[in-house]
Amino acid sequence: MQTALIILAAGQGTRMQSDRVKVLHEVAHAPLLAHAMAAGRALGSPRSVVVAGHQAEAVRAAALEIDPDTEVVEQTEQLGTAHAVAQAAPALRDFGGDAIVLYADTPFVRPETLAAMAEARKDHAVVVLGFEPADPARYGRLVMQGDDLDRIVEFKDATEQERAIGLCNSGVIAAKAELLFELISEVGNDNAAQEYYLTDIVALARARGLSAGVVTCDESETLGVNSRNDLARAEAAFQARARDAALAGGVTLTAPETVFFAHDTVIGRDAVIEPNVVFGPGVTVESGAIIRAFSHLEGCHVSRGAVVGPYARLRPGAELSEDVRVGNFVEIKNAQIAEGAKVNHLTYIGDAGVGPRANIGAGTVTCNYDGVFKHRTEIGADAFIGSDTMLVAPVTVGAGAMTASGSVITGDVPDGALALGRARQQNKPGLAEKLMGRLRAQKEQQKRD
Repeated sequence: MQTALIILAAGQGTRMQSDRVKVLHEVAHAPLLAHAMAAGRALGSPRSVVVAGHQAEAVRAAALEIDPDTEVVEQTEQLGTAHAVAQAAPALRDFGGDAIVLYADTPFVRPETLAAMAEARKDHAVVVLGFEPADPARYGRLVMQGDDLDRIVEFKDATEQERAIGLCNSGVIAAKAELLFELISEVGNDNAAQEYYLTDIVALARARGLSAGVVTCDESETLGVNSRNDLARAEAAFQARARDAALAGGVTLTAPETVFFAHDTVIGRDAVIEPNVVFGPGVTVESGAIIRAFSHLEGCHVSRGAVVGPYARLRPGAELSEDVRVGNFVEIKNAQIAEGAKVNHLTYIGDAGVGPRANIGAGTVTCNYDGVFKHRTEIGADAFIGSDTMLVAPVTVGAGAMTASGSVITGDVPDGALALGRARQQNKPGLAEKLMGRLRAQKEQQKRD
């Protein structure tokens, strides 16, 4: 049976102390909302409905950027979780499958857990995701009757006996979409908070003679984000999970706790990641590549056998082919570096193509921006760019060509040619001694004055 997702993203998140709505705060360079939506995509859900509220247009824009097929509805008044889910009813009016309710501020529920809930729906009309935390605190409690779930009671409404229960409610619920909305229509707000609780649908289902069940997960999956402290804990949890996954996949992390991944980082087996490497969004590192210490990568692709860093920066559009060498204090942006090329130190390569086996000397800069437009530099195969060369784009250096150190290259260099673009040196005998003597005398005079 197909399963639709209903993702609740209407809350403001006042404890975040932010002008930005809570669900748009980021973990691993992606909004919390994106993490919740990703779990549904992995499940293969054909329909997703995001319920927005505070800053609804910003949430809508973010959701559609993540998945253009997502439907976004608005909860104009925040009257509780059941009321929020009810806003999705018109969007799923024609949907005959199941619905799972997720929360955008609880971003780590795994696709495998959602799949287990979908499977449990074969035996129960309503399935709730539960967990057993080290400290149950103020979580809602799951009151069981044998192997079946009898009801969910919120902490503030629970008796002392019910508060002693260790099995807690995550808030994630699955049911047939049609039944879910029927039960929600019967939910009242006769409770301590005077809100319409989604959890009440369990007792309503049982009153109809329908069964309810529980699927359990690890507490780490239910981590909710309500404050900056929670956000930091969520980031730490994501990074720990990403590091473990990388190690399990055959990646060498020499100091795992110092490496930071983005939500979409892809690293091949036998790659080596040295300490203090940071991955921004959109990075792929192929098998056998080496990323040396203190490098920062985003929006780039590193091919097999390439070596990057230490202290290198790869910006969006950087494409490194096999066996490329990029060394310390090198920045590459929107540039393609072909097989075997070397850009070893103190260099900026932007809006450029570097041919196979080309060697870029220290201090080289592709001067790509005129203040309005970006211009491109092309460097041919086996070219040798001397140290401290300024390549003023648009410019082409041909295959096998060379530039002399300290040159400013403003015109194309033919294949095999040597380009010199520097002023002629003149030596003035004795002038250095005279000049330094004059300057020292001036300094002594200033001291006396």
